[in-house]
Amino acid sequence: MPEHERSRDRVAATNLDPRSYRSRTALPGDALGLARALRRAAAELLADILPVRSGANATTLREHVLRVAERVDTELAEERPCFIEGCPADWAELPIPEGRIVVGLDGGYVRDWQDRKTNFEVIVGQSVPEDRDARYVGLVHSYDCKPKRRLFDVLKSQGLQPNQDVTFLTDGGEEIRALTELLTPESEHVLDWFHITIRVTVLEQYARGVAHHDVAAGQRLLDSLESIKWLLWHGNQHRSRQEIGFFEADVDGLELDYPHLGKFMRAAHGFAVYITSNTASLINYGERYRAGERISSCLAESTVNAVISKRFAKRQQMQWTKRGAHLLLQARTRALDGTLRPLFERWYPGLANDNTAGAVQAVAA
Repeated sequence: MPEHERSRDRVAATNLDPRSYRSRTALPGDALGLARALRRAAAELLADILPVRSGANATTLREHVLRVAERVDTELAEERPCFIEGCPADWAELPIPEGRIVVGLDGGYVRDWQDRKTNFEVIVGQSVPEDRDARYVGLVHSYDCKPKRRLFDVLKSQGLQPNQDVTFLTDGGEEIRALTELLTPESEHVLDWFHITIRVTVLEQYARGVAHHDVAAGQRLLDSLESIKWLLWHGNQHRSRQEIGFFEADVDGLELDYPHLGKFMRAAHGFAVYITSNTASLINYGERYRAGERISSCLAESTVNAVISKRFAKRQQMQWTKRGAHLLLQARTRALDGTLRPLFERWYPGLANDNTAGAVQAVAA
């Protein structure tokens, strides 16, 4: 059988449809959940195509990937609590930046190999400037010793200036909020609209359940939620928090034979705490939406789907060490945003020279 047919059969044996290869491996969990299968398939292909008959196996590839990621980590400068330098007078003298940088950050959970009954959080994000290519960032917050430095370096690689507007869109989690603080003077943290609507939708489902037992009470709660959503959409912080307080009191006062009443009360209280904790991050979403600016974490959600596997996290069939997940994210994010090849060319200048020579030969031909 010809070599190319044997290689094609090996790819087919991994049950990966070539037409969906990019989208499937781009799922946040697929990068983790399918990593072993992909490494094994890559090793088998290398053994067929290259004149190397030893050392080309999944374990070797895994160790090489982790070694590359560790080298990337060693190149990071020291961590600092604050990366803001200079004074406003100095920043005013800088050239006008090209535009705003929008950073979407979100978290996902993977199974902990050391304590298989628990999960640990993985934070991933995408930085999207107006005039340059997007960059990815990923880390395990409970393992990474330099989370702020990692995010700051991504922004600096995109030409960040102290006088440049930066918007961090997040789900409002405490760790992610802390990650964005004191990185750059002209930054803002925005609670994304997507996560607000998710919580309101859950409460609406409970309110509809109440309506099956008490129509008037259920409709009153639904009307209250509609008012809360309208107030939040228009950035009315004071009135929205007041209305949420009234809503929570109404739910606590329900006396029904509704089987999910306890869950409803806890969800209402959790929503009140969530909005209160993120009051400073609420904006006039309607105004920004009409101006064509980003207001939701669809950016962050797509990033999660691109870096770690949600399917993997939900099925919980595999466990990961914090070190392994963190290092794999470093290689994965660089592969996604196209910075892995330039990194190797910097480490091994001959690699870049070989490409240049090949390009010259191709043009000459």
